[in-house]
Amino acid sequence: MNREDVAKNRHFLADRRWVFPLVIAGLIAGAILTSSFIKAADYSMLCSVVNSRSSQVVADVSVANNRSSSQAVAETTATAVQLQAIIHYATSRIVPQQSFGEISVTFDVLKKRCPCNFLVFGLGYDSLMWTSLNPNGHTVFLEEDPKWVQTVLKDAPGLHAHPVKYRTQLREADALLSHYRSEKNCFPSKAYLRGNTKCKLALTGFPDEFYDTEWDLIMIDAPRGYFPAAPGRMAAIFSAAVMARNRKGPGVTHVFLHDVDRKVEKTFAEEFLCRKYLVKAVGRLWHFEIPSAASMSSHGGAQFC
Repeated sequence: MNREDVAKNRHFLADRRWVFPLVIAGLIAGAILTSSFIKAADYSMLCSVVNSRSSQVVADVSVANNRSSSQAVAETTATAVQLQAIIHYATSRIVPQQSFGEISVTFDVLKKRCPCNFLVFGLGYDSLMWTSLNPNGHTVFLEEDPKWVQTVLKDAPGLHAHPVKYRTQLREADALLSHYRSEKNCFPSKAYLRGNTKCKLALTGFPDEFYDTEWDLIMIDAPRGYFPAAPGRMAAIFSAAVMARNRKGPGVTHVFLHDVDRKVEKTFAEEFLCRKYLVKAVGRLWHFEIPSAASMSSHGGAQFC
């Protein structure tokens, strides 16, 4: 049975072949939110959030009093999500779908960039983890199955998720590549997303938040891409490349693509995310650092790479 199928049926259990099948259940508490954070060279995200709040209240009560109520609520919610994640993963046998090594790649970036804008394609057993690792940040999930969104949010109502619809099917992958090379609205110098119906790879009809936010990190671990009628990740990969190139703020856009052992994911990654921007590969995860078009020496033409 495919990985996505298992996740949808909520029967994904820890892989017995792992060295620490039981320890992974406490991933956030033990391996990430505790062990990595207490090193002297690296401040704890959780502790720093709590400690900074405490020290600020003690050292500068006036600043605390002048905070808006929305800011105070945001900080409290972030800590609550982290604590919920610790309890959840420490007491559940259902673990994140990525391996510890793969998760660590994204975590290393989040340590440096959070709080940040983090877009995740897919909603699942790792969503609470990603939200907790971006305290006080903006983490949004996009999920193709509305019923699955309701199921996940029932147990974790603090997650920020949108049900979305894709226009593509995996069986169209080769045709979509040919289409992009002949459709000017898909060219890197002209590509845009909102309302771009001429480019079949552009994600259209998504929530305004998707288009209006400049994303610092983008995780592509969905939609499904293991049977011909599935949406496939072609449009998600293309759209991530477009958003990264259109970035107005400083720095690069970090794009993480999972399941690169599959032909379509690998092919579209090399076409749109570009090998030259690949900075790390662990397991089935590739990490790209994509500069904005303004930062590229050459960004014209009909191809992204």
